[in-house]
Amino acid sequence: MINTSTFNISRSLQQANPGAGLKELAEKVKDEKGLIPLIIRANNGDEVSAANDFVDFTGAQNVENLELIDAFAADVTPEAFDKLMKNAPQGMTITFDEKVSVSDPVELSRPEEMKKELEARADSGPSLQLDNAIRSLGIEKLWEQGYKGQGVTIAVIDTGIAPHPDYEVKAFKDWVAGKTEAYDDQGHGTHVSGCALGDGTMSGGKYMGPAPEADLVGIKVLDKHGSGRLSDIIKGVQWAVAHKEEHDIDIINMSLGGPAFASYKNDPVAQSVEKAVEAGIIAMVAGGNSGPKPSTIGTPGNHPKAFTVGALNDQGTATRSDDTVAFFSSRGPTAHDGLTKPDILSPGVAITATNAKDSALDRAPVPHIGQSYITISGTSMATPVMAGIVASVLSANPDMTPEQVKEIFMSSADKLEGEDGNSQGSGMVDPQEALAKALALKGGNSNAA
Repeated sequence: MINTSTFNISRSLQQANPGAGLKELAEKVKDEKGLIPLIIRANNGDEVSAANDFVDFTGAQNVENLELIDAFAADVTPEAFDKLMKNAPQGMTITFDEKVSVSDPVELSRPEEMKKELEARADSGPSLQLDNAIRSLGIEKLWEQGYKGQGVTIAVIDTGIAPHPDYEVKAFKDWVAGKTEAYDDQGHGTHVSGCALGDGTMSGGKYMGPAPEADLVGIKVLDKHGSGRLSDIIKGVQWAVAHKEEHDIDIINMSLGGPAFASYKNDPVAQSVEKAVEAGIIAMVAGGNSGPKPSTIGTPGNHPKAFTVGALNDQGTATRSDDTVAFFSSRGPTAHDGLTKPDILSPGVAITATNAKDSALDRAPVPHIGQSYITISGTSMATPVMAGIVASVLSANPDMTPEQVKEIFMSSADKLEGEDGNSQGSGMVDPQEALAKALALKGGNSNAA
């Protein structure tokens, strides 16, 4: 008999009848053709042989290799799934290939709470223009020293990227429709890209990301509704790793995720992030918008090697003394491993950045600045802002490893009073202090980080 724990779905193990729980879950993840999508990892690392055995046993369809994590994705019929539950092939770990999605902007998902938050910002005193949200961190002082992300490439794994005068898309991979030209029918990935490295062309330099001279690669893994399968995200990470040298990819931005149903050790998306970091790519991952409840950090932000970002509310002021953790920012500890997360905070409230004209997000009731920009909130925004800051610091010392980058930023962050690590991580990002440590490290000071 198959051991149901092999399915790595912790919620099914909490059921009084594990078999019935798995069947119920299988019904929920069925696609429009009635097939059940699965991710199968080969415990011996030979995913090709495992895939052959699995197809022979189940008659699986639509098999796709996920060699980055020694796995493959496949669809099975309900009858084949019943057969798996009774007597599965040995040496395989099976997970449901569940649907995941980008988080809606908080203005849409939690409108009443967000309205109160923005009203409180307005009452807090003289406010900055929206474009100054990231400059309040001192980004301009990095720019004055010539560090604007030049020579650094950020790959945005998201809903795609629409062409926009504020950036140039250096390369584009579409796992949804197979198109070769950059596009974004949902709009999320376009806004994320501008948060990181938009140069403000359409606003006379007003709405700029922290790394306006960084390069941009788009990897579309989510559809016009902002949703996709776990395997789609893994394919996106896998493509970034495979094309790291070709496109000089230094950072992946993942403003997406789903609920963590298992330890990061048994989570296929989290494991793909681990492999990316081991390949030398910095993995910036959104913590999620399910705060302030504890243990709401999603996957793949639950992995210790992910650089997991929470949202800072700068209250619309130049001073940092009134900054707080945004109410919606997901909190730790992680659900199954008890890890302290997020790792750091960066601005994520009322961020103005690039808009994908005629996309789903463009048509949504969110604030627009003409046709070129929209203003929205979420850890989806905080994460690319942080990715852009990392890119600008990395341009000062491009030889840093992902581990060194994370250590430098976490050790230089500024703590918020009255907040624990599971709300703020190491604290508010301090770009100038991080730059100083990166330059010291470049000079051979092993104690810089």
